[in-house]
Amino acid sequence: MMDGAVIKPPGPMTAGQLQRLWQTLPLSDLGDVIGAGNCLVLAPHPDDESLGCGGLIARCCAELRPPVVVILTDGAASHPGSRRYPPARLAAVREREAARAVQALGLPAERLIFLREPDTLAPHTGPAFYRIVARMVASLREFDCSAIVAPWRLDPHCDHAAAARIAAEAARVARVRHVSYPVWGWMLPDDTVVDEAAVRGWRVGVAAQLAAKRSAIAAHASQYGRVIDDVPDGFQLPVELLRAVDRPWETFLLP
Repeated sequence: MMDGAVIKPPGPMTAGQLQRLWQTLPLSDLGDVIGAGNCLVLAPHPDDESLGCGGLIARCCAELRPPVVVILTDGAASHPGSRRYPPARLAAVREREAARAVQALGLPAERLIFLREPDTLAPHTGPAFYRIVARMVASLREFDCSAIVAPWRLDPHCDHAAAARIAAEAARVARVRHVSYPVWGWMLPDDTVVDEAAVRGWRVGVAAQLAAKRSAIAAHASQYGRVIDDVPDGFQLPVELLRAVDRPWETFLLP
């Protein structure tokens, strides 16, 4: 397992600089990124597993080292106020979508775990936080994982930040590598100053898995406005984000 390339631009880092650096990291093999074992992919919501690292999941499956995918929250806050899809029904829809998505990536159903924490309320500390950390550590050991893969710590969403903190602590306790993937970080305005002194990591080539990744993202139909039509201002995946993740490689970062 190799350390990623380190890039240190002069002066304060902006999001635009950061995003450009993410696109220039060296291409590496799975072993360099996640080590000799399997990996655990922690997704804050149903769809982040496909958006952020669907190619990695599919490539791991193709190379006969399927990861375990853990979805932290129920995703039930994407369309508040919907009468046809109140939170419990929306959560069930999103679980079914996630199951179809990982199936498209080649992941066995028994390697998909739902924690069902309330959307937007994933814990950042306290007893609930450490309960989830303990479960992640147990899963890392059960599935013989050498890495946990979770959102970038500065992804601008509270559940993404919580997932990053959970992964960092689980990695420390289990003594495995902590690797990050950006999702909403691709959407930060160019001139936003970010608290990063350097970029350290790799890209993983997923050209052969790109069609499967696209199918997995499309499986999350509720996030495209195709399912819930009684909330005019309900969430829809931005076209700009879909373009940012539709590449023949994915970016993975070290803390």
